Amino acid sequence: MTSTLEERAVVGRRILHTYYSDLGKPDTAKPGIITELALNQGGHVKVRLDGTRCNLSVPANYQGLTYLDEVVDVPALPMGRFTPFASDENGFYEKAGVLLAVIGEDGEDYIVVTDDVDKARAAAFAYDQEVGVDTDFVDYGRLRPVWAVFEWEPEDSEMPWTVQWGDEFEGADKAIRIHYLPA
Repeated sequence: MTSTLEERAVVGRRILHTYYSDLGKPDTAKPGIITELALNQGGHVKVRLDGTRCNLSVPANYQGLTYLDEVVDVPALPMGRFTPFASDENGFYEKAGVLLAVIGEDGEDYIVVTDDVDKARAAAFAYDQEVGVDTDFVDYGRLRPVWAVFEWEPEDSEMPWTVQWGDEFEGADKAIRIHYLPA
């Protein structure tokens, strides 16, 4: 690694990252921050893109990495309970006006963030149509309302969040009503 890169590759440096498939395309760079130096691992830096909870390991001299002048403290990730919001990176998709997440080992169970069963059914149906599921074989009548709490997991966990549900969560901090559709 050159001395210029060694001077630029510091924890807290703001960066722009362009995925390899987007190199040369306009307006595809995503802002982020260097969270860790892994220079003994082939000259890599760990980068967290804004709005995400996990790091990318990127060669410090990668052509799609632009070092910005700003160096700041690396912001701590929020932890604890949260209210879901639309975010592809975190696995919450807006369908038919409500949020939907797929969970389970094979992504066959659905969580629909609404207390309205008709909206939950419409969202699950819209998602199934989008991903090519034969809706004739899905029993949307199995949707069941439950109280749930969502909690952030630490950075670089296998999943960015976990969910627990049951009647015992009614009235709990950040508890919301969802509909669960098992496979």
